[in-house]
Amino acid sequence: MFNGLIAYLDSIKARDPAPRSRWEILLYPGLLAVGMHRVAHWLFEAELFFLARFVNHFARWLTGVDIHPGAKIGRHLFIDHGFGVVIGETAEIGDNVSIYQGVTLGGTDPANGVGGKRHPTLADDVIVGSGAQILGPITVNPRARVGANAVVTKDVPEGAVMVGIPARSTLLDASEYAREFVPYGTPCSETFDPATQKIEILQCQLELMQKQLTELIEERDALAAEVEGPRRKGGRKSA
Repeated sequence: MFNGLIAYLDSIKARDPAPRSRWEILLYPGLLAVGMHRVAHWLFEAELFFLARFVNHFARWLTGVDIHPGAKIGRHLFIDHGFGVVIGETAEIGDNVSIYQGVTLGGTDPANGVGGKRHPTLADDVIVGSGAQILGPITVNPRARVGANAVVTKDVPEGAVMVGIPARSTLLDASEYAREFVPYGTPCSETFDPATQKIEILQCQLELMQKQLTELIEERDALAAEVEGPRRKGGRKSA
């Protein structure tokens, strides 16, 4: 258990440059919220619903993070800053997911009026930027990034980068562009304004085109060198 806690703290430190030590991370509201949710979820599974809600209510008052006791959370969830985060009852979160302040994993009302899966599923290694809203029983597949203030209402492909309202893919796979970890889930630049979402998309596409152009130029130069080599040898023999 102690080793598991150390691994959790180290995973947060790897995603956040701010803390100077593990002791600081222990005071993070997101860490406290996740820890108290573990207790609330255990009570919820035991059908002690009032006690589960009481722990949830106290955690929300203490941290500003509202995680329904029924939500299922995997290992090493990092809720940075925390305040304003809302995670619904049927939400499911995989391992090593990063969520920033103001994010909502919200539900939709079933058309048939029958309760069931109403909230999103976030797969492993997903990053959700500040203020993003992910709504309904959709799936955000592994390694996907949701940019700040994006509104997602459809399934997100693996490795995709989503921006805008409604969210659209930038057509740039996260595995092609991203560093090992990109803070805030925001593509291309470190800041993101919904009013400039089209510029962000164009910037991503421009960067991809520049990369492809560089590769084409390198291929052209290599082919030119291969062709020029025999010509030079032939010229020397004729001389």
